[in-house]
Amino acid sequence: MEENTPITNELPESIAGQEKIWYGIGETAEALGVPASTLRFWEKEFSMVRPRKNGKGDRFYSKNDIAILRTIQYLTKVKGYTLQGAKTALKNNFMKEAETAAIVSTLTQIKEKLLEIKKLL
Repeated sequence: MEENTPITNELPESIAGQEKIWYGIGETAEALGVPASTLRFWEKEFSMVRPRKNGKGDRFYSKNDIAILRTIQYLTKVKGYTLQGAKTALKNNFMKEAETAAIVSTLTQIKEKLLEIKKLL
C-alpha cells in the first residue's frame, strides 16, 4: 500500500472560463498522480472505465470517468485491495466507495494545505 500517493479532487484548468468536459490521458494521469500506463491498465481490468477515443485512439475522460478512476485508486492504493477485491467492492457498493474516496481526497487536500501553512509559520 502506497501512502504517498495523493488522491485529489483537482482537475486541470478550465479553458477560457468554461469548464472542460473531456480530459486527455496525460491531464487525467497528472490529476490522479499516476502514470498514463496505470490508467490504460485499469481500463482493461475494470469494465466501468470506458474513456471516449478519437479516430487515432487517443483517450478522453469525462468527470464521471475520473470519479471512477479516483475510486479505483482509493481502493487499491489506500485501502490496499487487490484488483479482484476492488472489482467486488465497486460491484457491490459503488456509491459508498465513491463517496468515501471523494471524502478522503478532500481531506488529503486539506491536510496538504495545512502542512503548507505550517511551513510558513
